[in-house]
Amino acid sequence: MLAVTGCVLAGALEAADVEVVKVGSIKTTLSLSRMSGDAHAATQTFRAVLEADLLRSGWFEMAGQGATIEVSGFGRVSGDRLSVPCRVVNKLTGRTELSETFTATTAEVRQLAHRTADAIVFAVKRVPGIAASQIAMVGAHVGRQDLYLCDADGQRLRRATHDGAVCLSPTWGKGATELLYTSFHNGYPDAYRIDLVGGRRTRLAAYPGLNTGAVLSPDGRRIALTLSKDGNPDLYVKDLKSGVVSRITRTQYAAEASPSWSPDGKQLVFVSDRSGRPQVYVKTLFGKTAVRLTYEGRENVSPDWGADGRVAYSSRTGGVYEICVYDPQTRRHVQLTKGGADWEDPSWAPDRRHLVCTRTAGYRSHLYVLDVMGDPPLRLTTSEGDWYSPDWSSQ
Repeated sequence: MLAVTGCVLAGALEAADVEVVKVGSIKTTLSLSRMSGDAHAATQTFRAVLEADLLRSGWFEMAGQGATIEVSGFGRVSGDRLSVPCRVVNKLTGRTELSETFTATTAEVRQLAHRTADAIVFAVKRVPGIAASQIAMVGAHVGRQDLYLCDADGQRLRRATHDGAVCLSPTWGKGATELLYTSFHNGYPDAYRIDLVGGRRTRLAAYPGLNTGAVLSPDGRRIALTLSKDGNPDLYVKDLKSGVVSRITRTQYAAEASPSWSPDGKQLVFVSDRSGRPQVYVKTLFGKTAVRLTYEGRENVSPDWGADGRVAYSSRTGGVYEICVYDPQTRRHVQLTKGGADWEDPSWAPDRRHLVCTRTAGYRSHLYVLDVMGDPPLRLTTSEGDWYSPDWSSQ
């Protein structure tokens, strides 16, 4: 992980143009011609999902003979178990990058293919895969709102809550087994944590006024969130073990929102309208001053601090919201989208290459996946309704 220091971020004080950059993705050729199996439907599904996952990763293009990477294996179903030996060879070096047998029940064939794809990506590229990760979101349909989950390919859409009430800002808790979010199901905007395995819901903050934007620290010990219990909406950090709440900002006549932790857990990036319009700022937890990160664009909101130090955010420019990324190493702001709709709520994938975001056009909202290396956006949600406020799991 890249530790972003205050002196690096200080460069953001100098106003800089946002560049629109589209870099062509350089891909490695890969062959699945020697990956086959028996005639069972689960085996065939495995092969199809695996290929789709490897293409979606952005690192590969499919080829036949002459491909740099060759994947081989023969999947078989015995009873309700699918077993797939997988061997990955770099034909240029002759090196075997992966040799492993993957097994699961036939009912879990998609998850098995996702795990296999991620293993191949890591073996060849030494970066985390995204196929087995999950995405949380808010879904609105027929006047009801609830939290939903889906796989990184948009499949297996399932409901995580059944309140039918206004809910906001889902973020992942520990691992991929719990979510933090704000719900009005009791009539007030309180912050909750829900266990996705057992379904147990715990109230994290229920102070007078707003309790929203809760996000877990990298060490899992604290949450940052916005509270208005002392007047204006400000940022606070709550220790989950002791319950002690510490106030991080004290901005009179302004509001702070949308906190996101730095990779080392020592800083927060957030939105404040202290300048008159919403802009993105960074602050050391108990430091005295905040550093303004954005200057271009009428409004800059929804920051997400990635594991490699880059900050994604949504910038209102030309009458619509666009997704931008700030790189503290180069001190450049790069715009990933270009008009045609409002692009909002970016969230980093575990591979540090992709983002999931909300695209709103014609009063309808759907989730899309963006590739910072230049591949075209991919629509993630297809079901009826509106889908927004996504958060990508870290694993």
